[in-house]
Amino acid sequence: MRTAVLAIATAVTACAALAHEGVKNPAVMARMDGMKEIQKHLTTLGKMAKGESVFDAKTARASFAATAGESSRVVSLFQLPKTDPKSEASQDIWENWAEFNALAGDMERVATDLAGQVATIEDLRPALAALGETCKACHAKYREER
Repeated sequence: MRTAVLAIATAVTACAALAHEGVKNPAVMARMDGMKEIQKHLTTLGKMAKGESVFDAKTARASFAATAGESSRVVSLFQLPKTDPKSEASQDIWENWAEFNALAGDMERVATDLAGQVATIEDLRPALAALGETCKACHAKYREER
């Protein structure tokens, strides 16, 4: 479990930095900014889970809540099939809109549920893994690596 949490936290942190350079389409940039905001909160959680920062239940719950709030915007950010050479969004998003919408809803629901449940570091690790699985489920189908 700990290995999965660490892998998810590391992967999320590594991806966002290079993705924004050279994006010209404002809708694509807005999507990337939304994902970067989610990544920021997952990084906070990941650092606590890995012991790189001190666990703080209030900060953890706030990070889950902020992730839920940002997740609630995902569907609207992807509503229109806007593209950019730097975009990692697969065209399958718009071809399988109902599934994409459901996966985005899963992330929001899980993050919302977890925001009120994390009280200890022992709670954080499985919670972060559960949230990471929602990210992974969507990215595996609807994110193209560049």
